[in-house]
Amino acid sequence: MTPTTAAPLEFRAATSRERSTELRRALGEFIRSRRERITPEMVGMPPGPRRRTPGLRREEMALLSGIGITWYTWLEQGRSINVSAQVLGSIARVLQLSSSERSHIFSLAELPDPEQSKPAPEVSAALQATLDQLSPFPAYIVGKHWNVLASNKAHVGLVGNYWALPHEFRNTLWLFFIDPQWRTLVENWDEHAGPLVSKFRAAMANNIGEPQWNQLLTMLQHHSPEFREHWNRQEVSAFDSVMKNFNHPQLGKLRFEAQNLWLGDRHDMRMAVHVPRDDETLERIGELPTLTPRAVPDPPTK
Repeated sequence: MTPTTAAPLEFRAATSRERSTELRRALGEFIRSRRERITPEMVGMPPGPRRRTPGLRREEMALLSGIGITWYTWLEQGRSINVSAQVLGSIARVLQLSSSERSHIFSLAELPDPEQSKPAPEVSAALQATLDQLSPFPAYIVGKHWNVLASNKAHVGLVGNYWALPHEFRNTLWLFFIDPQWRTLVENWDEHAGPLVSKFRAAMANNIGEPQWNQLLTMLQHHSPEFREHWNRQEVSAFDSVMKNFNHPQLGKLRFEAQNLWLGDRHDMRMAVHVPRDDETLERIGELPTLTPRAVPDPPTK
């Protein structure tokens, strides 16, 4: 090998090593910064005696992540160790990272995120046509994180124009607990709150650790004391038909039976249809698709 050909190869190798070192350092610093903002109470641990440093201790973080304390310490120190996607996903779960934060640590580790590789569910033109044909019966489709993916005009006329919200807030749980008008729109709101949370807990069991679930759960616990109270009860229940009455500001009392239909065997999408329970409701809902829907309040900023 001549000097003229060896030098570029050596330079590229050195540059690659320097880049890997910098990425490991950045990954360790980022993980440490997120560990320091997680309190014991946020992960279900007792606060214990007064702490000299903020957040979880390294040994607590390692225990919750299912990894050794020495290995975890090396990770934060930016040492040259092999990190698997499974371990990194476990760390992201304990740290309650948002989707953007999770994506960041996988990029720093130069690993593909198995969660990001899953295709987002799409509502086909045929399914949208089905929703439209169901009108004036209010109907909508949600994904596995309970975000509204599609709906008909009757449903928007019933509950409000959630399509004006940022996509992460077009969520049926968020609307139910955070939009104050739902407390008068849904008759006996407090009686529906508990069963709704128990269904959410049962659904989340199959997806523990996913960033979107963690992010939604954190937001709901932060903004709704009622949600937090029901969540702490640890109750679960299956989906079934629900009798639900609405006090519509323009059409008056509307009585429905809400039916849920799973779309496919993966339970990634669910269609909900509000079927009128009496002739009076059936007559009144004919106006729902043509109403100007109420404006849904902007999500809180804190």
